[in-house]
Amino acid sequence: MKKRVAELFAGVGGFRVGMDKLDTGWNFVYANQWEPGRKAQYAFDNYVKHYGKSENNTNVDINKVDKTTIPDIDLLVGGFPCQDYSVAHSGAKGIEGKKGVLWWDIRDTIEAKNPPFVLLENVDRLLSSPGKKQRGRDFGMILYTLHQLGYDAQWQMVNAAEYGFPQRRRRVFIVAYRNDTNYAKSISDKRCLNEALVKDGIINNTLNIDPNLTRNKEARLDGFIDIVDFSDNFSFHFENTGITRGDDIFSAHYEPKYDGNYTVLNDIVLDHADDEKLYLDDAKTKKFEYLKGAKKEERTSSTGFSYYYTEGGMSFPDPLDRPGRTMLTSEHSVNRSTHVVRDKENNKLRLLDPIEAERLQMFPDNWTEGMPKSSRYFMMGNALVTGVITEIGRSLDKIFANEPDDLTLNETLSANHVAH
Repeated sequence: MKKRVAELFAGVGGFRVGMDKLDTGWNFVYANQWEPGRKAQYAFDNYVKHYGKSENNTNVDINKVDKTTIPDIDLLVGGFPCQDYSVAHSGAKGIEGKKGVLWWDIRDTIEAKNPPFVLLENVDRLLSSPGKKQRGRDFGMILYTLHQLGYDAQWQMVNAAEYGFPQRRRRVFIVAYRNDTNYAKSISDKRCLNEALVKDGIINNTLNIDPNLTRNKEARLDGFIDIVDFSDNFSFHFENTGITRGDDIFSAHYEPKYDGNYTVLNDIVLDHADDEKLYLDDAKTKKFEYLKGAKKEERTSSTGFSYYYTEGGMSFPDPLDRPGRTMLTSEHSVNRSTHVVRDKENNKLRLLDPIEAERLQMFPDNWTEGMPKSSRYFMMGNALVTGVITEIGRSLDKIFANEPDDLTLNETLSANHVAH
């Protein structure tokens, strides 16, 4: 099967970096990256720096892209934000979702191009969003939409450090596949969904899981009048892995099964950072000690209500014998989430060097060189652990090997598209 890929919300190319590590013929034929509200498009410029200028490497608002102009693809990939996926009736306009919610651009691309496979990444809270009032609705909306377009799906919430990678970063990875693929048929022809997920799952084929799942639960995507009814009433407690087949949802809790080597901060931290601005003076050291320390403080709200604010302590500095914590876009600023390490050469406390931030996400050294330093940290905070994509890509290589080279669309699959 061909391996043509389109990358939406490309950032500095995390999916492409991960797939390119395999050197198995993944051909990225389209990419879109647009940072709204910013004159400087550093991420896109960085993408072009590494992959070249092309009419198919686009720097425009994805909402304005005619999805039918995207080249034919076999795999759509992208990391998109967790937003409000609810929809509502809107008079003459029919059904509409919240403006600016990027899921609908993914949905429109799937409808326009009908890729046999889709690989997506999102924050772990997507599984429970929007919260207690209607837990799981947003993720359910994604599954419902995919089902209406003729796709089944699997997901796995992955903590990268539990599979030997250098960062304790939890993200949900979703693989969707068109119902006429050989892979979808093999799942349909086999056992119950529990066994299908454990024995034939795409993500856990390389990111292995303990086969003894717990907290097993089931739900269905049918029984709703339309997508608005689904949006208003669907609720489900999604666990950290699961699978859909037709209207059926199976979800359960898994524990990782990994017996390889683990990467820790000591493996990726430079012996010495030359930039003196990275080192903490006494004032910054005291500030970090406070921010990362345990707290129980009496505070007063804007309405005059008194309450106690409590917060647990964090390791300070970050221990080099453990993987790094989740890196945020605010890395390098003076706040609780920023990493602080002890320089190996001079024993002084300092912030991470941009190269170390890139290594936390498993990018090549100096991948983001050329943009402002603050932007380099921002890009890495927005990125993903590319090694996870490499492992999922390794599994997709096996799946694609069993598909026909030209998997044309069965038109009956898209007869009942979702309006929004």
